[in-house]
Amino acid sequence: MNTNYILIVLGEPYSVFSEIIGKYLKKKKKFKKKLIIIGNHKLLVKQLKKLNCNFPINIISNYKDAKMNIINLINIQFNHKKIFDKISAKSNQYIRNCFKKSLEIIKNKKDKFILINGPISKKTFLKRKYSGITEYLSQKTSSTNEVMLIYNQKLSVSPITTHIPIKNVAKNINTQKIQKKVIRLNNFYKKVLKKNPTIAVLGLNPHCETIDKFSEEEKIIYPAIKYLKNSGVKIFGPFSSDTFFIKKNINKYDLVIGMYHDQVLTPMKTIFNFEAINITIGLPFIRISPDHGPNSDMLGKNVSDPSSFIYAMKFAEKI
Repeated sequence: MNTNYILIVLGEPYSVFSEIIGKYLKKKKKFKKKLIIIGNHKLLVKQLKKLNCNFPINIISNYKDAKMNIINLINIQFNHKKIFDKISAKSNQYIRNCFKKSLEIIKNKKDKFILINGPISKKTFLKRKYSGITEYLSQKTSSTNEVMLIYNQKLSVSPITTHIPIKNVAKNINTQKIQKKVIRLNNFYKKVLKKNPTIAVLGLNPHCETIDKFSEEEKIIYPAIKYLKNSGVKIFGPFSSDTFFIKKNINKYDLVIGMYHDQVLTPMKTIFNFEAINITIGLPFIRISPDHGPNSDMLGKNVSDPSSFIYAMKFAEKI
């Protein structure tokens, strides 16, 4: 894969993302790909100035005009009065326009772009129409088999179900879904990361046991593992999630498949803090998101940790 551009959608205008970008740019002066920010120029400049960051920005209207080793920006209109404000619905059209512009640029040159988007308030922006930005972008690109991968070079995790209520998890997992998602992940590792991954699969029930007549481990998860193993995938399980994430176990595997979101994201974030990124697989392009939210409590205070964005940029430049 030989991408030439990294598109950075600023996302929620009142988040810590401008601060995090500023901290990254203070350390990084040269880039391996052309960087294009999509967002409001005036607001970004004001926020960076408030945070004691000053960088030359090359305003462009066409991605082809982007230059190396400088911040290029495609301006998206956004009327604002305050430099930092509370998150509200008034930003929604601006965020939609940012994504729309990025997808227009990528549409006919999918192999040349990696998309990184800043944090977005799901509650305010998605309004329960989509369970997450992963699903929002899937709908906008007519994709149907998206997969969430929380990636760290040492260990990554992927939930079979994503942002759904816990009471709906059991009825939203099935053997075919597990097979399809694992195959997509396995192919991504081989094609993009040039690695044949060793994969562990967690059970759904505590200790992989249940007193019910129907066992998800026996009827759904194990048949998927058996099929995948027979197909040449290096896959093992199901394992009980309560004891899986100890050092002895996680050193054996590259990727852990969980049945629901917090089953794998909670231990992942505990182990790696912000040294991880969210990669969406199954879109026509690679989409990366730093693994943190808008964090309105730290807005304008210059105390946010840029580690996840730095990790995202390292990953994007390496591909």
